[in-house]
Amino acid sequence: MADAVWSGEQRAGQGELMLLVAAEGERDARGAGVDAATVRRAAGAGGLDADVLDAAEAAGLVRLSGGRIGIVDPRTARTLYTTAPPARRRAAHRLLAEAHAGGPHVLPVLFHRAAAATAPAPGLGDALAAAAAARAPAGADSAELSAAWARSAELATEDGVRALRLVHAAEQARLAGLPRRARDLLAQAGYEGARDAVRGAAELVGGRLALQDGPVADAREALLLAAELLAPADAGRAQAARLAAMEAAWATGDAAACLEALEPPPVRPGTGADRRLTAYREGMTEVMHGRLEAGRQRLREVVAGAAGATPQGPEALLRAGGAALVAGDLPAACRANSRALAVARARGPRVLVAQALERLAYAELRAGRHARARAHAEEGLRTARDAGQDNLAAHHHAILALVASVEGSAEAVAEHADAAERVAAPHGLAQAATLAQWARARADLARGRVAEAAARLGPLVGPGPRRGHFAVRMLAVPCFVEAAARTGQAEAARSAVAEFARWAGQGADPQAPAQLARCRALLSGHQECEALFAAALDRHEEATGDFERGRTQLLYGAWLRRRRRPGEARGRLRDALVSFERGGALGWAAQARAELRATGDAAPREPSGPLALLTPQQLRIARCVAEGATNREVALSLSVSPRTVDHHLRNVFAVLGIRSRVELSRLVDRAEKTIAHP
Repeated sequence: MADAVWSGEQRAGQGELMLLVAAEGERDARGAGVDAATVRRAAGAGGLDADVLDAAEAAGLVRLSGGRIGIVDPRTARTLYTTAPPARRRAAHRLLAEAHAGGPHVLPVLFHRAAAATAPAPGLGDALAAAAAARAPAGADSAELSAAWARSAELATEDGVRALRLVHAAEQARLAGLPRRARDLLAQAGYEGARDAVRGAAELVGGRLALQDGPVADAREALLLAAELLAPADAGRAQAARLAAMEAAWATGDAAACLEALEPPPVRPGTGADRRLTAYREGMTEVMHGRLEAGRQRLREVVAGAAGATPQGPEALLRAGGAALVAGDLPAACRANSRALAVARARGPRVLVAQALERLAYAELRAGRHARARAHAEEGLRTARDAGQDNLAAHHHAILALVASVEGSAEAVAEHADAAERVAAPHGLAQAATLAQWARARADLARGRVAEAAARLGPLVGPGPRRGHFAVRMLAVPCFVEAAARTGQAEAARSAVAEFARWAGQGADPQAPAQLARCRALLSGHQECEALFAAALDRHEEATGDFERGRTQLLYGAWLRRRRRPGEARGRLRDALVSFERGGALGWAAQARAELRATGDAAPREPSGPLALLTPQQLRIARCVAEGATNREVALSLSVSPRTVDHHLRNVFAVLGIRSRVELSRLVDRAEKTIAHP
């Protein structure tokens, strides 16, 4: 019994240890744990027993994992630190400063010495700020840099210096994926009366925060103001502000605002403009003016620069990925965005990981690699949520809705489209909203609801103020033409095809030539139709993607069946079925089977048994649960809410006539074996 009772001395030792952990954690606002070896050195120097850390872990106060130590409840850590007597806090920081001494970096030493200071120490604050500035280009952890800048601001004696350091702290917090902390630091800066350079830096941080989570029109105005204020003293950051303003304008679908942000900045005498940035700005300007070929030539320079031997940062690689997308070079877009993702994961900043995943997922979606797009968008959605990037989360939802419209899950389309639109509407995200509507329309087409599809897409692809995003509307034209042609809206379809033909002729998308021939086939007479379908299939051979080829084969086969040529129709429809099955397009595969049955062909049967009664989304959830996943784990895997998983699972139990997860696991196992060994 005596062994189980802590002595007062043991409790005190564990309290001092936890204070050391909390004080070291002040260098990283994420609460991800701190280096255990550093804490052990500090504890030893403070006279604590060597086994105090192990005892604290055994007591459930701290957690050791992978050489890191953290207080079990992060809120306890913060409370412990803020309520400790100042003298004890300073003593902990002095011990930690000594524990870091002799290490590879001076920043932790200076941070703890600054935290232990008992009197105004502007020199120490200056040294800490200089160390933070020196470490930033080397890829130091942004959360650590944010804490260092904030601590150095506390030691500043001039208001302007204090404000600027807090702005730097806010920017590093943003890069670390801590938007709430970034906004708090900006509020503390009180920069309204500061000189232009400080105000410009603050507006740049605030604009970027709004671009991540806020009305993007407001973000654009803040970023343009930042560029104006920064231009006289910091041309590089002014250029960054203008490019961010262009990104905000792009998200709103405001082409004129994009051009305003792309206007060339004034160049001070003796300074040279960055060649790749100039090529990007000039290329995008040409594209926005409708001169796509001239723009592509300049944008190719950006893409080629990113593919060179010189290492590129994630921002430059993302810019190259965007340039490749606009230029219609989808393989290059996938490569550049994949490299950007790898660099952001390895070296940071953390805030760019979700953006790289979104760009990569969209490029893969455009290339017809839907399963890859879904995997990256699901990860990107989780990452964006964790980093407080709601605008990016909306884009990931829109991509997932488009993937679901191919894979055949109407429920997933609705859920992701709803989630995208909930953010898109108040934040002005025209691109995300257009993608979500396109996904809904494509899901309607997959289910044969052509009138609904035409009604959704008509406003997006046609002229007028309600049209869709300028970078997306042409991509949706083939769906509109199919729906309009099948509902007697030939004139509207021909008008859309005329504009689509001009766009396709500029090489804007590798799928466009085949899609154009397919659209013309749907609107042509009997004599031309067959030749146009054949031409479309020939053009599909020049581009990747089973899904679009399958759609052409399906429409061609259906046309042949209606012309009472069932033998020829079966060949095209079987090809369509193979294309859809290979691409995971379950809903479209069902259409191909139905057309085959209409020709009198015994189409390949779908898997028999109880699982055939489930919808695609129910089947995915059933398989995950059968493998032992919890509802929360299934929700994370499929990027839906736990409530949605629970709803579908109850329906699965009802459809299959079972009452438990054990029964479900057995049933799924038997069904899968039957499919594998009929």
